[in-house]
Amino acid sequence: MRSLIDIFDLSIEELDELIATANDIIEHPAAYAEKCKGKKLATLFFEPSTRTRLSFEAAMMELGGNVIGFSEASSSSASKGESVADTAKVISCYADIIAMRHPKEGAPYVASKNATIPVINAGDGGHNHPTQTLTDLLTIYREKGRLHDLTVGFCGDLKYGRTVHSLISALTRYTGIKIVLISPEELKIPGYVRFDDLEKNHMEYLETTNLEEALPTLDILYMTRIQRERFADPFVYERLKDSYILTPEKMALAKSDMAVLHPLPRVNEISVQVDKDPRACYFKQVLNGKYIRMALILRLLESVDQPSPAENENAELLINTIRCQNPNCITSVEQELDQIFKVTDKEYHICRCIYCESKQQTKEI
Repeated sequence: MRSLIDIFDLSIEELDELIATANDIIEHPAAYAEKCKGKKLATLFFEPSTRTRLSFEAAMMELGGNVIGFSEASSSSASKGESVADTAKVISCYADIIAMRHPKEGAPYVASKNATIPVINAGDGGHNHPTQTLTDLLTIYREKGRLHDLTVGFCGDLKYGRTVHSLISALTRYTGIKIVLISPEELKIPGYVRFDDLEKNHMEYLETTNLEEALPTLDILYMTRIQRERFADPFVYERLKDSYILTPEKMALAKSDMAVLHPLPRVNEISVQVDKDPRACYFKQVLNGKYIRMALILRLLESVDQPSPAENENAELLINTIRCQNPNCITSVEQELDQIFKVTDKEYHICRCIYCESKQQTKEI
């Protein structure tokens, strides 16, 4: 049984196949109208969402299927203390596939290990959001006709932006990609993304605080909001929230065919006046999200009897010898989960939590 927890659960061939299927759905919607007749999607959203939840629901309905689920933790048995593992086992009795969003990093991974149906990670804290990445890849492909030889700028919250981290990871699969990272010093890309994705893959990248200087070089500009909910200190948020605002005047500095993407919701980082610009693609991006999720649902339901790819097959694991220090890891609230770390660098005693991928140094290695 296949699930999608991380964008790297999909090979580059599978990414290309999903994009091809999504494009075919766009061209021939009637041919897919009953592909999921009799099937049920469970949307388990433990934190608020508009676009992602409704996109999944619309995707399943347009495939002829049905939707069950909940849109906030308070309306689920999680409010009574039920574990993610038990929730996954219960929902497996009612549905054919699960889409889960959870504020704790690693929760969809735990669900996938306990469900008997495919699980799709619809966002876990600041960790992964693979279906947004699929949406972004489809949008880039439809706007530029390729996923290679592009200069892609990411602007805004690069520290907490899970959509940014996932898309950068995905773009390492393609040739000729140059990454431009535009952010305040306080919101720079995390070191593990810089090292594991950019430097390990020898990707060309530039870090800057100046949007105006970067704009003329970009084929894609990926704007993000400064996320209030990721800040423990509201004063830091207030100081940084207006760091970058894209206006028609700034758009005049960009290439005539540059595409502007944004995972939404926006606050004020893109002026509504930019919506009139043909280069503004963020509402097309929303629509593309429905089509790529239709393609993904079909793919996972068709492969439900196939085994998941071997995981951590050759990795050295530490089990219950150290604890994850990430307060947003699923292990911080579900105490009975095994504490499992994958050894990534013996020389420097570095390992990563298999749930949230947080790095930790330990003498246990």
